[in-house]
Amino acid sequence: MPLNARLVVVPALAAASALALAGCAGTSAAAGGDDTYTIVASTNVYASIAERVAGDAATVDAVITSAAQDPHDYEASAADQLTMRAADLIIENGGGYDPFMDAMIEGSASTAPVITAAELSDAWPADDEHDAADEHGHDHVEGFNEHVWYDPHTVGKVAETIAERLAADLPDRAAEIDANTQEFLADLAGIEASLAEIDAAHAGEQVFATEPVPGYLVAEAGLADATPAEFSEAVEEGQDVAPATLLEALDAVRSGDVRVVIVNAQTGGAETDEIIQAADDAGVPVLEFSETLPEGQTYVSWMQQNVADLAEALAS
Repeated sequence: MPLNARLVVVPALAAASALALAGCAGTSAAAGGDDTYTIVASTNVYASIAERVAGDAATVDAVITSAAQDPHDYEASAADQLTMRAADLIIENGGGYDPFMDAMIEGSASTAPVITAAELSDAWPADDEHDAADEHGHDHVEGFNEHVWYDPHTVGKVAETIAERLAADLPDRAAEIDANTQEFLADLAGIEASLAEIDAAHAGEQVFATEPVPGYLVAEAGLADATPAEFSEAVEEGQDVAPATLLEALDAVRSGDVRVVIVNAQTGGAETDEIIQAADDAGVPVLEFSETLPEGQTYVSWMQQNVADLAEALAS
């Protein structure tokens, strides 16, 4: 893809497309009345990971598949409750990202085991370090970046945990599940190798991210986050950015030290627009990373594209 003064990667975002979860949207045990093993994931990101591990050994349903739905504020429907009630295994992000899952589990009286991705992260704090819910009512963990699906290492542990559970529950499919998992882990290793290449070529170079969504990917690529913490926190929470903080952020983008600006493809606002304009004026490439799977993508193809776009922008 040719690079102009502004590089924008904007994949088409599905509003509930089956293509985003190739093979993930089968008939649940509740709907079909059969004995199909059913996995319910909070977003299509985790559904894609689960589908890759399970293969055709299980049906995988995602509660959120649309870019228009904010997991922080999503309210479960009656249909969601029925889906949850049919679950044999539940996968959530945790860390305050998808609190609707806990409400659904309680409301449906589900006793299915729950895999919480955030708690598998090496960055997950000890229990006594957790803060209470913030003013928005989210079970936010102070200082913890909940967007752990941008960390290939954590995603690998999620996949292995899914595989362990499935092998225990479906022992006759254990060999198939293990083979699927090993192939998926090999793909993740390829993504990590690409990030290591970026690290070797661009270690320490500065990236500005309007929200902490791509934080783990940026860190593994050996890049420095030049975003003022107060700026990214305010944008993520949908709050106004203090004038002094906005000025600090704009100065960082205009300084000539920032190589790439990354924005959230699914959110925005006046302050984000100002950062994009400043990047345009300074000739700094702008990338858009999303929180849910773009249409037609799997987790692996999505992350491979994100890493490739980051490498291309840094090389410009």
